[in-house]
Amino acid sequence: MGVLVTGATGFLGSHMAVALKDHGVVATGRDQDKLRTLASLGLRTIALDMGFPVPAADRDRIGPIDAVVHCAGLSSPWGREADFVHANETATGNVLELAAQLGAKRFVFISTASVYFQFKDQDDLKEGDVAGHFVNAYAKTKFAAEQAVLARCDLSPIVIRPRGIYGAGDTTLLPRLTRVASRGLPRFSQDGVTDITHVDDVVSACMAALAMEHVTKGEVYNVSGGVGMSLPDIITAACDATGIRPRWRELPFGPACAAVRTMESICRLLPGYPEPPVTAYALGIMRYRQTMNIDHARRKLGWAPQVDFEQGLARSFADGAMRKGIL
Repeated sequence: MGVLVTGATGFLGSHMAVALKDHGVVATGRDQDKLRTLASLGLRTIALDMGFPVPAADRDRIGPIDAVVHCAGLSSPWGREADFVHANETATGNVLELAAQLGAKRFVFISTASVYFQFKDQDDLKEGDVAGHFVNAYAKTKFAAEQAVLARCDLSPIVIRPRGIYGAGDTTLLPRLTRVASRGLPRFSQDGVTDITHVDDVVSACMAALAMEHVTKGEVYNVSGGVGMSLPDIITAACDATGIRPRWRELPFGPACAAVRTMESICRLLPGYPEPPVTAYALGIMRYRQTMNIDHARRKLGWAPQVDFEQGLARSFADGAMRKGIL
């Protein structure tokens, strides 16, 4: 089985590419240094920017493939909408076209659980519970990309919606939380609750998606660790693992959120569109319950999470793993 992995120089993509090393993987990305690292591990690599149509010469270099795992995209709680459209919608369209040109019969798209988020408690979220109004441009453009993927029945498309990916090499979730915790984090009368997912479980879900025999129409699957945890507990455990002492600031949610929205409005007007110190979305995550139902993945994919948070945290920080990762 030949598999093209996009975004292979990123966190999840690198883990995915290495897991497919013995399956004829072609790892693509924009970071030349990280591509060289993957090549040193025995992977076939090609530097590509999926924001633009892939030239015929590069298609020839890739050659025929059986499947695509599309991990590339812009993931951030802040940024210009045009940048998200380019990286998440336009690029996905280009990868879909490339997949068809190379003869792929399966397309696995990594989306996000952010498509569910609303400023209220939400437990046991199922795949059909998408928000009527998206919290940010990231969620909006990822959902639009999902729709483009699911429309390509010729590629037997499968959409994976992971929640809060962490693990060795993570530069976003736990490292970001611990950095902010050292400066001071808001804490509200009710703690936010979420389920997060170790990168190895996301990889195993993608492997199960690649192995599915019959996909008559597009399928969407929630993927998570399966256990809701309070954000303060997650942050405290990560801080303990790194020797950081978290600082908490008790705040009323309503006034705090109003102040942050004002700050967001100001940042949108400033040169360079700078990211504010905290976003309303981040406050919402800290305040509300957001847990996912993964029964569909258990039944149809035959997948279940194998790495609980205690194990995942140990793997993430063992011998500097969070700093080094695969790349």
